[in-house]
Amino acid sequence: MEIHHIAENNSILNKFIAEIRDEKIQKDSLRFRRNIERIGEVLGYELSKSLAYSNASVNTPLGKKEIKLLNNNIVLCSILRAGLPLHQGLLNYFDDAENAFISAYRHHPKNDSDFEIVVEYFASPSITNKTLLLVDPMLATGQSLVAVYEAIKKQGIPKEIHIVSVIGAKQGVDFVKNHFPENTKLWIATIDDQLNEKGYIVPGLGDAGDLAYGSKL
Repeated sequence: MEIHHIAENNSILNKFIAEIRDEKIQKDSLRFRRNIERIGEVLGYELSKSLAYSNASVNTPLGKKEIKLLNNNIVLCSILRAGLPLHQGLLNYFDDAENAFISAYRHHPKNDSDFEIVVEYFASPSITNKTLLLVDPMLATGQSLVAVYEAIKKQGIPKEIHIVSVIGAKQGVDFVKNHFPENTKLWIATIDDQLNEKGYIVPGLGDAGDLAYGSKL
């Protein structure tokens, strides 16, 4: 897997990451969602540099200009519900992409720290031979992404896969690396060192879905 750790190079991205982590600022759910969306825009821009382009021409009022335009058939697939603001950020740039949505959640059958990933809902166009952008803001253990990929590939095999995340743990990144095709690319804003005993990223930011949309039962 090719890993692109965007925060390794300082940019305005640092501001957005700092604000989604800040326990005071993140209480403003509108601002939290917008910062995740802006991170999606930054990641989308960086990702776009690796895609395929072909020659085109544009007629202006004063003449014609040659330019290279994106020619990938992109499907944006987000993991509900936390992935929605990040999805929107990518969609702001890849505005002609097709869209897919899939649910995945942790189920604790014994009411302890052990869990399994349950995938229940998947709505998608055909992904066969297309460029799949798999969107999940928090790459903690990596189990959700792997479970989602196993469900998705039953519907077809994409031409290429790009995973887009905001914050990951090294353990989760390694897990995904070992369970996705070698030509997969990971675009991630920042990577933290560890997980706690419940499988949450430390220092992380908390529950991205709750911060974006409110607490759940």
